[in-house]
Amino acid sequence: MIEEGGKAMAAYLRPREDGTIKDDVAEDIADVMKTLGNVAEYWMIDPQRAVEAQSRLIGGYLSLWSSTLKRLGGEETAPVVAPPARDARFTDPEWSNNPFFDTLKQTYLLTANWAEKMVDEAEIDPHTKHKAEFYVRQIAGAVSPSNFVLTNPELLRTTLASNGDNLVRGMKMLAEDIEAGGGELKIRQSDHSKFKVGENLATTPGKVIFQNELMQLIQYSPTTEQVLRTPVVIVPPWINKYYVLDLNAEKSFVRWAVAQGLTVFIVSWVNPDASLATKGFGDYMHDGVLQAIEVARKAADVDEVHTVGYCVGGTMLSMTLAWLAAGKPGGIAEAGIRSASFLTTQVDFTYAGDLKVFIDEDQISSLERRMLESGVMEGGKMARAFNMLRANDLIWPYVVNNYLKGQAPFPFDILYWNSDSTRLPAANHSFYLRNCYLDNLFAKGALRLEGRQLDLSKVALPIYSIATREDHIAPAQSVFLGMQLFGAQSRFVLAGSGHIAGVVNPPSRGKYQYWTGETPSGKLEDWLDKAQIHPGSWWPDWMGWIEAQDGARVPARIPGDGAFPALEDAPGSYVKVNA
Repeated sequence: MIEEGGKAMAAYLRPREDGTIKDDVAEDIADVMKTLGNVAEYWMIDPQRAVEAQSRLIGGYLSLWSSTLKRLGGEETAPVVAPPARDARFTDPEWSNNPFFDTLKQTYLLTANWAEKMVDEAEIDPHTKHKAEFYVRQIAGAVSPSNFVLTNPELLRTTLASNGDNLVRGMKMLAEDIEAGGGELKIRQSDHSKFKVGENLATTPGKVIFQNELMQLIQYSPTTEQVLRTPVVIVPPWINKYYVLDLNAEKSFVRWAVAQGLTVFIVSWVNPDASLATKGFGDYMHDGVLQAIEVARKAADVDEVHTVGYCVGGTMLSMTLAWLAAGKPGGIAEAGIRSASFLTTQVDFTYAGDLKVFIDEDQISSLERRMLESGVMEGGKMARAFNMLRANDLIWPYVVNNYLKGQAPFPFDILYWNSDSTRLPAANHSFYLRNCYLDNLFAKGALRLEGRQLDLSKVALPIYSIATREDHIAPAQSVFLGMQLFGAQSRFVLAGSGHIAGVVNPPSRGKYQYWTGETPSGKLEDWLDKAQIHPGSWWPDWMGWIEAQDGARVPARIPGDGAFPALEDAPGSYVKVNA
């Protein structure tokens, strides 16, 4: 174990010794200490308040001590504190049956709950409180007794039964994962050996019919003799690769849409390097969204297309619509856009969730200084930030399973895609963080892009918007609020599950549910009270809405037979460039 651990340490130190990695941990720790210091100051400036807080914690410990003594004496006692029903960390029976581990678990839960309540009751500014809540959750998740061999009954049994072989395997995987991350820990969440883009991921047949330095445009091959006259152009986020919408034959939204008789085009964004550092939102709009729409119109020989934007791809699409509307009258219609569908898309970032923890002037300025050196935001850093939003689901279970149990994770396509990260151009990322997350200028109608002021109230075309109930990246409340800014009535749908599983939910699986109701107004809670629930996937509802816009059908279109010859087979080469 020590030998394998030494390899892990060497993999970590090597890029720091040769200057490849310049650690910024000090800045992060300073921000954590400053934030938690504000909470501590609130409690310490009032002695009575501090004593009450201490008494509350000690009182919990005394109740637990009394309960434990009664239990050791053979008396049945109810737990002083219990983990939430969905907390998978303490499912092993010994966490409840063994008095030592049960007491350890409850001591931890009492302390963690007390710390969270201290933050919740502190009267400090909202942004600092939000950051403190996030940091306390991260610290509490990290120090959980379930994360250590000597305080986790299951890990103890495994270690004794295998004579420590699990730790040897775990250290070996740790070294491999640090090496794979170029000196940073890139936790494997799936068995990467089981997946390959173009072979068992992103396999829907099609052709790349256009490319420039920012994107490739894929047109998919039809599977029906007749197709809807109006094709669909999908704008995915550039924070991850497009094939989340084309995972495998069963889960693929693209394959399903093609089977319904749609001509589907999708943008595959480039994985940028330093040469594209200055590419901003304007470049992504002109050379990405607008270029894709123009090519799709010509390739399909039509005047109009339906557009679909996912996550930040939807934010870019909405900015594009507002930019067109801010030009000459009829700009949207002249660009050939018939409708817009938004999948978990924010345009108002008032309720943007825990990602706002990373967004204030100091943190953005620090990030911009780091990006200035490389020209890009490294994909691994963005992936780690997203994982931290659900650390007890996406970090610590894999730390325990991989490095302490020594078990390789199961193959899971969504988690493989999640780790297949991309870089982000410095100018683009800075514009997005400042104008959307930090200042929320887009929602205020104060954002200028390429010489035009963007006003969503001028965007008056059919809109379909899907939010997901458990979304931690684009919270449903945030999506719902943003849809009220558009200048036309929209169809708002709330789906079950989260940012990925709620969107990638094929009808054949019969999972989750979705709600439909009136045009968004007021609060989401009030809308939901009046909404109608439907079992299963929202995909057929969207397809019905698309057909209602234009149900005319024409002979199927073959990729490459139109104005743009095929350049290569789907999924193309851009998606295969690793970060």
